[in-house]
Amino acid sequence: MSRIGRAPITIPAGVEVKLDGNHITVKGPKGELSMNHHPAMKVEIDGAVITVTRPSDQKEHRSLPGHTRTLIANMIKGCHEEFSKTLEVNGVGYRAQKQGTQLIMNLGYSHQVVVDEIPGITIDVPAPNKIVIHGPDKQKVGQFAAEVREKRPPEPYKGKGIKYDYEVIRRKEGKAGKK
Repeated sequence: MSRIGRAPITIPAGVEVKLDGNHITVKGPKGELSMNHHPAMKVEIDGAVITVTRPSDQKEHRSLPGHTRTLIANMIKGCHEEFSKTLEVNGVGYRAQKQGTQLIMNLGYSHQVVVDEIPGITIDVPAPNKIVIHGPDKQKVGQFAAEVREKRPPEPYKGKGIKYDYEVIRRKEGKAGKK
């Protein structure tokens, strides 16, 4: 069995996990998430510990426990702490602001780019050049951050655009010109 799949998941205080057949529901202070895990995987809750086991050594069964365990662990972590992605807006005149549930960005286009919050996702704009997206569902947070970044991806010549805070833009040299 995979090393990740073997590791038990501890349930932190304040998080409630319910198992009904192959449907698992996690409720915590930051939200509530649920999913159906693969019916072949055996998920057991023993006090404050969750373990995932596989029924056999078939190739399909060997690939699933680590995946199932990671999905459940991410649900628990998200409902307890929340996941977040930070985006930086770089460029002269490029800025972001929040009005109600809308993210309004000036990105060098002739119009403002407006993005609405989706259920389960919260947008914060602590500074005009910084956007923080957070929520309990790791997949939704990452997908929404990618969609916001897609509105003006960073370009390699001047570095203008929206990038993740950890992202490094490899800069290119411009045209050499006549000599």
